[in-house]
Formats: sequence, structure tokens, C-alpha cells
Amino acid sequence: MRYARFYDGAHGARLARLVNERLVPLDFAGDLLDLMAGTRMPPPDGRELDPATVTWAPPVGRPGKIIAIGLNYRDHVTESKGGIPERPLVFAKFPSSLCGHRQPVCWDPALTTKVDFEAELAVVIGRRVRSCAPAAALETVFGYTCANDVSARDLQFGDGQWVRGKSLDTFCPLGPWLVTADEVAEVQDLAITCRINGELMQESTTANMIFPVAELIAFLSRNFTLFPGDVILTGTPSGVGAFREPSIYLRDGDHMEVAIAGIGGLENTCRMTPCP
Repeated sequence: MRYARFYDGAHGARLARLVNERLVPLDFAGDLLDLMAGTRMPPPDGRELDPATVTWAPPVGRPGKIIAIGLNYRDHVTESKGGIPERPLVFAKFPSSLCGHRQPVCWDPALTTKVDFEAELAVVIGRRVRSCAPAAALETVFGYTCANDVSARDLQFGDGQWVRGKSLDTFCPLGPWLVTADEVAEVQDLAITCRINGELMQESTTANMIFPVAELIAFLSRNFTLFPGDVILTGTPSGVGAFREPSIYLRDGDHMEVAIAGIGGLENTCRMTPCP
């Protein structure tokens, strides 16, 4: 099943299902977290919408945590000239950084001039998890979506820690929809790519993760409780702009597209202007 959220005028963000390439809004005032807490599927509200005509919201609107993992693909570790981490490298992105499919990613050029892209698989937790064993970890996943861990490299590397450079408003695009876990047969065998203005920049597979999704959930849940709606960004493969020769950074008008096989394609356009 595929769930999405879109802006529905005065009603705000509305939950919908993707059925036969059409958005079917649900007769339901809640969001994805409310859906997880419920006992039955809300009925459709009688409309079918063309996805090309809607304004998309991120599929998860109010995660308690956005947890991100650094250096989790071997090829990305190699390009960064780092060492293979002994344990997952954990940092955070603020929920205020969320951004929907086809929504602009904005930044103030007076604040940062080195904005980079990172294609990632995002995991959405479906129930409370504490000290979970890896063998049972995937049972706690509600679904998966595409993510772009947009990063201000000058802030990230200049600060000595990553939160500010990773958490500017709109720096966590998610979408376009969430695919429930039952539809993803093998999460460690998904092709993942990123294109900038149509040019292929990143191409890999989730099989190249150092710490697979199940191990990440188990590790994280040993350190802190995971709750329904928490989002885990699982790392990016090689090809990011910062480690190219010469480095390539995003510019005003650049079009980013993250694609993950069996999940979808997330598109955003860059705007070098402060967010409203």
C-alpha cells in the first residue's frame, strides 16, 4: 500500500492512498501517525486526483525524531577518504527541515554557499521499539520512502558537528509517498540513484550498506526508544558533490531527483533565497 499527503486547501495536509496512479484522498482528519494508531482503514472521500496537479506534503508530517546515519555505504566512505565505522555514526535532523515532493529546497546564500545532495532510503517506524534484536527489527517498520539529506557542507564541516548544516529549513525532502513494509520484499536489494538536472550523480544499491536496516534499528533502539512515525535516514552512497574533483555544489534552479527501485522518485528544485 502507498500513502501520501497533499495540501487540500483550507483542510491543510490530507492523507491519501495511491491507487492505479491516482491519489485517492481518505475521509480522515488525521495523519499517518493517527492511521498507525487506528484499528481500521479510513474510507475514501469519493475523489480521485491526478498526482500531477496536487501540492505534495511530506508523507510523515510530525515525526518525533529524524535520525540520520553517516558513512553507511562503503563507496561513500572510500570517496570521503575515511575509515569504515565500527558502529553506526548517528546524527539528527530537525523535523522543521521536512519538505515534500516537488517543493522547493531553499537556502540563504549569505548563510551557506556549499549545498550538497544525498540520496537516501528513509525508514518509518510503526510501533514503539526498545532494545530490539536484529532478527525482529524489520517487523517494527511501517514503511519506506525516498529522502534527500540536503547538506550545507560549509556549516557541517565548519561546526565540527553536523546538526546545523543538515537541519536548515527544507533540507529533508521526503516522498513522494510511503510504501508499506509488506510491499518491500528485500530492503537490502534496492537500486538507488540521484540525478541533478538529469545527470546521473549517484548510483548504488542498498546492498552496499555497511549496517543494514535491521542492524540500524537494533542499534538505535538499544540507545533510545523509537516511536511510531520516527524517521531513520539510512545513509548515502558515493557521488555526492563535496567529494568530487572539483567539488560540485547546488545552484539556484537545479533540479534534484532521488529514485529508489520499488519505492518511487522524489523531485525538488533548488532556490537560493531565504525560506518564507
